[in-house]
Amino acid sequence: MSTLKEQLQADLTAAMRERDQVRAGTIRMALTAVTNEEVAGKEQRELTDDDVLKVLAKEAKKRREAAEAYTSAGRAELADVEQAELAVLEAYLPKQLDDAELERIVREAVATSGATGMQQMGVAMKAANAAVAGRAEGGRVAAVVRTVLAG
Repeated sequence: MSTLKEQLQADLTAAMRERDQVRAGTIRMALTAVTNEEVAGKEQRELTDDDVLKVLAKEAKKRREAAEAYTSAGRAELADVEQAELAVLEAYLPKQLDDAELERIVREAVATSGATGMQQMGVAMKAANAAVAGRAEGGRVAAVVRTVLAG
């Protein structure tokens, strides 16, 4: 069992003891997503910490997008719930890169990949995502890669 998954289970128990419903519900949802990922496909497998982080990042992205949708629809109370869940999930994710650091890492990755134009976007994205390692959303990475390749 991965150590991050064990940490989530321990934190769930603590949140339930403290009667912190938002935290408990969010961690329970995250553990369900991890379990679903483990049993997806033909054979069951244990997820590594990196795999668990990817699942958590995907869940955080869902919360971020839902909060934006609720805000634009004028449903602030629902957006607040999503933001609270997002805050719980972000505690388990690596610190997100700021724009300057992200651009520096992407420029290095694109240079080492040998990509020179937009037709090599896939090669550049693969190198950039490997270098960023979950510390920035894919959309942000793609935007910076496009800027670097176009410039």
